Amino acid sequence: MLSFTSDYIAGAHPEIMKRLAETNLENLSGYGTDKYCESAIAKIKKACGCPNADVYFLVGGTQTNQLIISTMLAPYEGVIAATTGHVSVHEAGAIEYTGHKVLEIAGADGKLSATDIEALVNTFHADENHEHMVFPGMVYLSFPTEYGTLYTKDELTAISDICRKHQLPLYIDGARLGYGLASYKNDVSLEEIARLADVFYIGGTKVGALCGEAVVFTKNNTPKHFLTQIKQHGALLAKGRLLGIQFDTLFTDQLYMRISEHAIRMAEKLKSLFTQKGYRFFIDSPTNQQFMILDNEKLKELSEKVEFSFWETYDKTHTVVRFATSWSTQESDLSALGELL
Repeated sequence: MLSFTSDYIAGAHPEIMKRLAETNLENLSGYGTDKYCESAIAKIKKACGCPNADVYFLVGGTQTNQLIISTMLAPYEGVIAATTGHVSVHEAGAIEYTGHKVLEIAGADGKLSATDIEALVNTFHADENHEHMVFPGMVYLSFPTEYGTLYTKDELTAISDICRKHQLPLYIDGARLGYGLASYKNDVSLEEIARLADVFYIGGTKVGALCGEAVVFTKNNTPKHFLTQIKQHGALLAKGRLLGIQFDTLFTDQLYMRISEHAIRMAEKLKSLFTQKGYRFFIDSPTNQQFMILDNEKLKELSEKVEFSFWETYDKTHTVVRFATSWSTQESDLSALGELL
């Protein structure tokens, strides 16, 4: 069975598995205090151009989003996000569970705009009853977005400027950050992401790791006793080495970018394959997620031999589906898919 369901369907990149095996019998201290976590943190700071950044390792994206948003917001504040944002749709109300509302903006192609963010903030403060409402407390966006689209450097700069103007922290969800950075259409560097955001995370789970996300606070703005709050949320891994070793490996010899570049090459070939076969795309994505419109009969036929993700209903006879590539996608997978299309 061919699978393009997501970018974490396989275990982990072989180089990571090799390092985990090599270090398996070492006796190391827990909770992220081991030498591999320290080494990974140093490498991440260097890659981000932020020697004074604070870096923490968490297991997954939902825990990361919930922790960052809930610890940075005041009790009366909510987080601004696109209606298609991960925290708005696919996190089972994890943000609301902590008592914070997601303040949605429709956006376009999965992206927020500086203009819409400022309009929301201005409308809120212009309302004479705003003291009875949820205050906008921070801005959340994903790079790439949930639809595989990218913010340009100009767009991110404009959003960052609006956030500074209104004293709203800018949080960038980087679950698939590598694929955004590696995209042929990207014009933003990791150092620029670190400069424009107040906090962001470097996704490992979807970019070659077994699990793990690296949170980077860039403005001397780490919430007070953040490690304690991670544990309070049940998200502090005792065997922190598992995360440190993986990120130390990902940031050795450019592995993180090599994984991402491979996935992008495979996505571009997948895109060409669907184009040659006459299929329609739901959105133009320059990253590893590709969204196609399938006739429902073809969808049924194809799903017997290929795994992919349902995304949304297009009309009565068509469905939007997602195909994702990763480090484990091979040329032979694409050749086999081509025969089925």
